[in-house]
Amino acid sequence: MAEKKQEKAALTKEALESKLVDLKKEQMNLRFQHEAGQLPKTHVMRKTRREIARVKTKLNAAK
Repeated sequence: MAEKKQEKAALTKEALESKLVDLKKEQMNLRFQHEAGQLPKTHVMRKTRREIARVKTKLNAAK
């Protein structure tokens, strides 16, 4: 877990913005799957939402 924190700390602003776009796309796809009843692991939605919050926090801290 400590390795992941160090990896995130080393990301540049552009990399964080790119990761945010990817996570938002993933969240949209998960939402569609959930509505269609095709998402067996609903906890993935929560993890994605929290990861988006972490990236946004890092972007705001960099300002």
